Amino acid sequence: MAFKEEMLCSKTHEYVVKDGNKYVIGLTDYAVEQLGDIVFLELPEIDSEFGKGETFANIESVKAASEIYMPIGGKVVEVNEALVEAPETLNEDCYENGWLIKIESDSADADMEDLLSYTDYKEELE
Repeated sequence: MAFKEEMLCSKTHEYVVKDGNKYVIGLTDYAVEQLGDIVFLELPEIDSEFGKGETFANIESVKAASEIYMPIGGKVVEVNEALVEAPETLNEDCYENGWLIKIESDSADADMEDLLSYTDYKEELE
């Protein structure tokens, strides 16, 4: 999957990528760089439902603890359990193997209207 070409980013540094009838949610490379070495990750249970902007996960690094917010609303259908066991994987690869959750969403089209392309997101950071 060509993540950077297809993903949309939130101003709170989460990304979303459509994958068939699901949406892959994760943290952008910028967010991971800012956090530094990640030591703990708490992800939601399958079947949990979240609205856009709600906290769905918690992450801790050697620098800080942070909440992770839903870029679009939806129901969790898959959780990247490997990351809970080895959260440092995010530092190496926050896209292909470092996705956080996959969701199904009925509100994705409306929720994605204010998200940025990866290129626009990177420009906003400058």
